[in-house]
Amino acid sequence: MLISFLGSLPLGTLNIAAMQISISDGVLQAMLFSIGSLIAEMIYVRLSLVAMDWVRKREFLFKILEWITLLIVLILAASSFYAAMSPTVKKSIVLSSTLPKLVLGFSMSAVSPAQIPFWFGWSTVLLTKKILLPVNKHYNFYIVGIGIGTLLGNCVFIFGGRIVAGKLQNSHQVINWVIGGIFLITAIIQIWKMSRKKDTKYKMKHPEEETYGLEKNMEEKVVEK
Repeated sequence: MLISFLGSLPLGTLNIAAMQISISDGVLQAMLFSIGSLIAEMIYVRLSLVAMDWVRKREFLFKILEWITLLIVLILAASSFYAAMSPTVKKSIVLSSTLPKLVLGFSMSAVSPAQIPFWFGWSTVLLTKKILLPVNKHYNFYIVGIGIGTLLGNCVFIFGGRIVAGKLQNSHQVINWVIGGIFLITAIIQIWKMSRKKDTKYKMKHPEEETYGLEKNMEEKVVEK
């Protein structure tokens, strides 16, 4: 739960999308979106635990998912900028579609490969250190903890977004400009990582790099306490 919570705090496509939904459609819809996204994440982690070798060999599939994710982020950025420039449009066209938010969250999370190497790396580390044992009971508690941590992390953005929106009152254009800018920066970072081979394929081959920074920070906090 702690790893999942901390891993959900950096700006990303899903947590920013949840924040935008909370501003435009309310907390309930944003929570449904987050629940849908964490369900897909939990399924990915559960499958990776029982089929690590199979997951590691599907590099081409992850490459395709990376490009799909990049396209989605660019579309979200464009729709936010469109809403910011149009005085009659106050919501993102994509995130405010008629598709149920639970399904929308699940779909967006399902095509986002970033979570796969993240949990592949952490699962490998925890299994190696025998903190996580290869038994169903451990796996089930592990999955539940991941889901709770992701939901708590998204709640920071959901309720934080509401507070920011409240302070900006009815400045929907400003909010959409900011959120569109965040999505655009996310897309640029994604392109930069892919160009430097720090993509899913690389991370799957070097899972220790995916976990090192967060693991080091957690160890330093434990030492301080």
